[in-house]
Amino acid sequence: MSVGIVMLVHTALDRAEQVARHWSVAGCPVVIHVDSNVRRSTYNDFVRALSDIETVKFCARHRCDWGAWGLVAGSQSASELMLSEFPEVRHVYLSSGSCVPLRPVQELIDYLAARPRTDFIESATTADVPWTVGGLSDERFTLRFPFSWKKQRYLFDRYVEFQRFLGLKRKIPPGIVPHMGSQWWCLTRQTLSAILQDPERETYDTYFRRVWIPDESYFQSLARLYSTNIESRSLTLSKFDFQGKPHIFYDDHLQLLRRSDCFVARKFWPRADKLYRAFLSDPDGAVKMAEPNPAKIDRIFAKAVERRTRGRPGLFMQSRFPNDGWENGVTCGRYSVFQGFSDVFEDFETWLAKATGTQVHGHLFHPAHAEYADGQKVINGAMQDSAASRDYNPIAFLANLVWNTRGERQCFQLGPDDETAPMWFLSRDPNAQISVISGAWSVPLFKSNCNFAELRSEAARLQKLEADQLDVLRSPYTKARIRIWTMAEFIEAPMEPLQSIIDEMGQHSLRRLSEAPKMADLTGFGQFLQNLKNQGMHPYLMGDFPVSPPGMNQQNPPRKPYLVQ
Repeated sequence: MSVGIVMLVHTALDRAEQVARHWSVAGCPVVIHVDSNVRRSTYNDFVRALSDIETVKFCARHRCDWGAWGLVAGSQSASELMLSEFPEVRHVYLSSGSCVPLRPVQELIDYLAARPRTDFIESATTADVPWTVGGLSDERFTLRFPFSWKKQRYLFDRYVEFQRFLGLKRKIPPGIVPHMGSQWWCLTRQTLSAILQDPERETYDTYFRRVWIPDESYFQSLARLYSTNIESRSLTLSKFDFQGKPHIFYDDHLQLLRRSDCFVARKFWPRADKLYRAFLSDPDGAVKMAEPNPAKIDRIFAKAVERRTRGRPGLFMQSRFPNDGWENGVTCGRYSVFQGFSDVFEDFETWLAKATGTQVHGHLFHPAHAEYADGQKVINGAMQDSAASRDYNPIAFLANLVWNTRGERQCFQLGPDDETAPMWFLSRDPNAQISVISGAWSVPLFKSNCNFAELRSEAARLQKLEADQLDVLRSPYTKARIRIWTMAEFIEAPMEPLQSIIDEMGQHSLRRLSEAPKMADLTGFGQFLQNLKNQGMHPYLMGDFPVSPPGMNQQNPPRKPYLVQ
């Protein structure tokens, strides 16, 4: 019996019993520490269940709260009992009730027998540790932590701030260089006994009792004083997510665990019957003698962390949705937004759909309802045209629209009246292609038959709304592809901007447009704008239009070609 197993048990005592029997059948003595939070009656039943095995012992119980001293105290008590009751043990392997051997126990025994003076314990200085979570690195060794981080978080944070404010610092015992690492170690009898029997143990215990998460630093620091040969790694496969919480292994992780070549893994789900059956009762299915290599599956865990923290572009989930900047791309694909084009051109949506083969909607953020392509009431993803449901969360509405129609580029119209449109969202989305003809909203007013006083008031309102929209689009934080033309600038040579827009959409091979949309009749439009000026409203977003057509004795100015071959 060269390897002794110390088990720290908190929950799922039936599974812990199953694992303890597996260790003992292989010839390893087992000492179990049961959290004192476990009810006495449950503990007594657990002891009776294992009373038929002479090499299974139970040590004094301690209260084990997360990050508290009780975990170290339990490890100390169990280790002391192991060393006194089983003098033939050469290595002591610390595990938990949710740890399960992945390989035949005899392979672990042989592996450690070939390395009789090697201590396997992850031990690194705080400067070399990248995995600390919670904002405390060196301070965990220089401040006091009498309050529980999980149960008394407010007191924990305020007491840390209080110590920082007063500049209070604890003195590290002489000779101790703080190290950190996984709490799951395998130490030689010589090193472990030296730690437990050190004349200065009371001093060390008093110091580490107020260190934050001492189970990750007590043995890791003291082993450096006594070990002659440390391999700074754990033989237990233990993976943590980006929040510092351990990954839990389920039945569908069976092949993944076998690929790791590790001797032991935690943390197994108590109901993972397939895993327990495979590793505790099917030794032929275990891997053969090989060097433990958890790096073989690190890529999969890294991808899992990335999927949880970043996810797929344009797809939100509960863990990322409330966190600004965690969306990994606000939409999943490229889309185009046109403002003013449907006012300047007749049947612009029909022409654009024909020219590009995309799905072209009307005003998705129209005050009355979402104007889906071809007058649809419901589109992909059971998205209705209801303005109420759309306006409840306009950002989610647009992100869902692009996600539900992925694979097909979406185009829609925008106008100053579409006040619920998420302009900041659009401007910061790298997937958005936004094209604006400023002042084009005045064309429908020009063609209307309303009283001029009403037209003037409406023109002032729309100009103010569009000016606010343009301010957003011109923000230095903009990431969308944005082009803005004044109306006068655009109609002077419309084909060039249209061609550049279509080319950038990239729906077809690059070729010149053979058909142009029909432009609205703007005869008298310049005089309309002058009338607005005469009434005290300054329409500046349209650019410079001639007030009246050329006189009878004047030659018409040469017009740039509208159609191209």
